[in-house]
Amino acid sequence: MNSPNLSVLPAIILQDDKPVFNEPWEAQAFAMAVNLHQNGAFGWDEWASALSFEIHSGVERSYYQHWLSALEKLVSDKSLTTRADLEATKTAWHTAASATPHGEPIVLK
Repeated sequence: MNSPNLSVLPAIILQDDKPVFNEPWEAQAFAMAVNLHQNGAFGWDEWASALSFEIHSGVERSYYQHWLSALEKLVSDKSLTTRADLEATKTAWHTAASATPHGEPIVLK
C-alpha cells in the first residue's frame, strides 16, 4: 500500500516528512482520516475542502480540533455515522474519563 501524499493537506505540521502530534488523540484522528481515505470513504481533495472549510469557519480552534470537526462532519454527511452517535460516544467518553482514576485505562461502555 502506498503512503498518503500529505502535501495536498493544508497546514499539516511535518518533521522529517512525518506528521507531528501534540496529543495522542491528534494522531488517532489523523489515522482515522487516512484509513477512511484508503478505504474509499472520501478523496483527498474532498478531505482538504472539508478541512479548509473548518479552518476558515471563524471558530478559534487548534489545527487538530479543526481536523476532528472536519472528520466528524464528513463521516456524518456521508452517512458513515450520525451526529447523534458521535455526540453519544463523545458524552460516554467524557463520562468514562471522569470516572477513571489517573493512570488507569479508560473503559468506554
